[in-house]
Amino acid sequence: MENSNRNYENPQGNYTRTSKIDIKEMLGYGLGDFGYILSWTLVSAFLTFFYTDVAGISAGLVGTLMILVRVWDGISDVGMGFIVDRTTSKHGKARPYLIWMPIPLAITLLLLFTVPDISDGGKFAYAAITYSLFILMYTAVTIPYKTLLGQMTQDQQSRSFLGVIGAVFIQVSAFIVTVFTEPVANAIGGQRGWVITATLYGIVTITTLFITFISTKERVDESSVNNNKQIKSTLILDIKLLFKNRYWLIMTVYCIVYYLLMGLVGAELYYATYIIGNTSFFSLLSIVKYGPAIIALLLTGFYIKRYGKRNTALLGTVLLMISAAVKIIIPTSAILFLIGSMIYGVAKGLFVATIYSMINDTVDYGEWKTGKRIGGLVNSGASFGMKVGTGIGTALIGWLLAFGGYVPNAAQQSVLTIQMIYTLNIYIPFILGVCCFILLLAYKLDKIYPQIINDLNK
Repeated sequence: MENSNRNYENPQGNYTRTSKIDIKEMLGYGLGDFGYILSWTLVSAFLTFFYTDVAGISAGLVGTLMILVRVWDGISDVGMGFIVDRTTSKHGKARPYLIWMPIPLAITLLLLFTVPDISDGGKFAYAAITYSLFILMYTAVTIPYKTLLGQMTQDQQSRSFLGVIGAVFIQVSAFIVTVFTEPVANAIGGQRGWVITATLYGIVTITTLFITFISTKERVDESSVNNNKQIKSTLILDIKLLFKNRYWLIMTVYCIVYYLLMGLVGAELYYATYIIGNTSFFSLLSIVKYGPAIIALLLTGFYIKRYGKRNTALLGTVLLMISAAVKIIIPTSAILFLIGSMIYGVAKGLFVATIYSMINDTVDYGEWKTGKRIGGLVNSGASFGMKVGTGIGTALIGWLLAFGGYVPNAAQQSVLTIQMIYTLNIYIPFILGVCCFILLLAYKLDKIYPQIINDLNK
């Protein structure tokens, strides 16, 4: 048994770390997912297209920008996780940031889509600065938000349903952005359309995160963790503890791979434009993906309860590979691409329903193994994986399009460019599905989690 030398004591005998969460609080938490995903989906799905086809920045530079910003992103993630773990306030460790940071996040979102009409070098510099600021503000919101999931309860059923409800809100939010953004922005026209759209999403983000703040509670307090005051704490020591957590390592790599897939969503807009010949096809893709995903999510909670989070996510990887296989049959077929996208939507729902609660389960595993709870750092590490994956995915769009000789707004693209569009939308997602499947086979935390919670509450 890995924690045979632990001597867990709860200094507050009446303190309940495993309280069940009522539906009102779950919905309040889920609204936060809805809010910040509006901003993130707008950026991940449309920023590359906006930079290349509206702002006029070359595809190669855009790809490079996505990777450069991710280096900064990794630093900010780790720093924010360390800060959250050491935050002490009357509102808890994570909740205060849901009041402090949403307004700066909304402002930087607006700045992303207001690229001035200056030289190419000036546009690139402006994009690099504003994108870096957006990532910093996004980190300052999402690391505390994801940490809050682990702070609300250690009851596995409540945490699973929190993940499912959050996933429903995520799917609805992403659906709204991917379906309505491009038509609304085009209807208004030019960069002005994107600015107005970003402003609306920013206002909703602020409002929903405030609702999350006032409707949630933190129950897993630092004072209830074994020897937390006795264990010396520095960033270096905490990072060493982090890398002793093998399930956190698995989930972090899993996040990189899965969110690389998320970063490729913007490639669908190029498929719609240059393979189908109609940008509105992108909105139709969103409908066939998110509609079935939301319906499937309504049943996911019961599936998780019976088969576990890992097995639910494994089913998602199988569906992901099937989705890509359907598209491979005839890459130019709009019908097959729609069918494959529908299957992919269900797979995505299973991923989103499980990923955040699985990450926070590794917080409990780390506490059980080492005697120290570092939820902020665990979530920041996983978040770093998510953003690195998204960055690689969006960078691949720019790099592969540049490799193919992509010409923005051209009536016809080269044969190599078309092949790169197929690669981004079909072949790479299949490979990523295989990688996710292999990683999840090594994740066995579900089997020992009840023992972990029993030991922590002795």
